Amino acid sequence: MKVHFVGSGPGDPELLTLKAKRILENCQILIYAGSLVSDAIVAMAPESAERHDSAGMDLEAIVSVIENASSRDMDVVRLHSGDPSIYGAIREQIAELEKRGIEYDVTPGISSFQASAAALGVELTVPEKSQTIILTRMAGRTPVPEEQDMERLAATRSTLCVFLSVDKISGLAETVERHYGAGAPMAVVFHASRPDQLIIRGTTEDIAAKVKEAGVRKTAMIVVGDALGRGAEASLLYDKSFSHEYRKAGA
Repeated sequence: MKVHFVGSGPGDPELLTLKAKRILENCQILIYAGSLVSDAIVAMAPESAERHDSAGMDLEAIVSVIENASSRDMDVVRLHSGDPSIYGAIREQIAELEKRGIEYDVTPGISSFQASAAALGVELTVPEKSQTIILTRMAGRTPVPEEQDMERLAATRSTLCVFLSVDKISGLAETVERHYGAGAPMAVVFHASRPDQLIIRGTTEDIAAKVKEAGVRKTAMIVVGDALGRGAEASLLYDKSFSHEYRKAGA
């Protein structure tokens, strides 16, 4: 018996890894985040699979389902949105499995920050502007360590990909403006890769109003920084005078 932690990606079933698809299609017992994982992906599990929506379950309830599955020698698929390693809360689940000697593995998935970059048609690293991407969130019910406060992160002028914080977009825009300048570009992508995907582009000055007007309150990625602009310097990778061992003819 084994528990498979599987990243379901941002929502488009075609963005599942081949491994994730195989595991899901052979699923016996499925525990999934109903409020986050798309219905299209949940539907890929066999009709015969037991289904448990973790939206209404605490850790004890999830472990109870797994223990019951273990007693029947049946594998469990623990389906997470995006990639389980980013705000996936798998650490505490794994700790409980290790206490009980239950085997597990983790299959990564495409994150919403990657799907959002694709939707926006941007490269998150910009030559001479930003060579660093910060994945973070605003402080809320889950606190943020003082040294990782948004004020400090924004001071780096990196490309920011902000999870779980669209309800705090106004405060974020104010912080960004202090460090990136007035009118700095910001974008919000709701349900990246899904049929109802919505892209909101703006600046520190108007993004909050646009988000409010669109009625977006959750499940959205915020992207901040010069990566959203089109006037950056070109990469040297394909410059005529630049060559290295990884670039081959026609690449």
